[in-house]
Amino acid sequence: MPLIIAADNLNILNPPVAQALDALDPRPLQELARRCEQAGADLIDINPGFLPPRRHDRMAFMVEAVQQVTDLRLILDSPDARVLARGLAAADKPPILNACTLEAEKLREILPLAAAHKTDLVFLLLDARSFPAAVFEGKITLALELRQHALAAGLTDERLIFDPVLPNLTWPDAWAQTGEVVKTVRLLSGGELWGEPARTMAGLSNLRSGLRHTYPLRVEEAALSLL
Repeated sequence: MPLIIAADNLNILNPPVAQALDALDPRPLQELARRCEQAGADLIDINPGFLPPRRHDRMAFMVEAVQQVTDLRLILDSPDARVLARGLAAADKPPILNACTLEAEKLREILPLAAAHKTDLVFLLLDARSFPAAVFEGKITLALELRQHALAAGLTDERLIFDPVLPNLTWPDAWAQTGEVVKTVRLLSGGELWGEPARTMAGLSNLRSGLRHTYPLRVEEAALSLL
């Protein structure tokens, strides 16, 4: 499968994005989206962070702002089905929903949303407590369980994207976990698990989140070269 680059710069932890959302100013978001496209992004991830009900409209605001300056496909990134629904309503073309896990609430709310709108859906390989499995075998078990839920809800394999969740380098077992993620991606994308290659996603920015001055960019480049 070809490598597809998703830019995750449009997230609430990026100060210009946070300021734009507070001021409802689309221009910083649009400038950032343009720069992501010019840098070679294939997808743009939109993540407004945790939103109380009175601010659920921020997802729609971000979607509308970005769509005005780029035709790139969007990833709507939120753990809240209500926020994702606001983004879906504002989207000009089907986005990717990010993300569902084995948590009961997400299976109950996000999975049916993806099925109803026939959108692609990212599955984070996290258990019912939102924890990642420490080893390869556990990650594969989570992938199989999530796939079963998706098929039962009416989604097809072509709609599913599996993210084994790269660790942050502050985790005590970060390097070992990275190796387990690499093995998981290779097995899923190799098509050995259910006869067809599965689409996978790896959040490289997870590795150095909050650690940009501690670890160099080549850490992410090295991880990418292994996937």
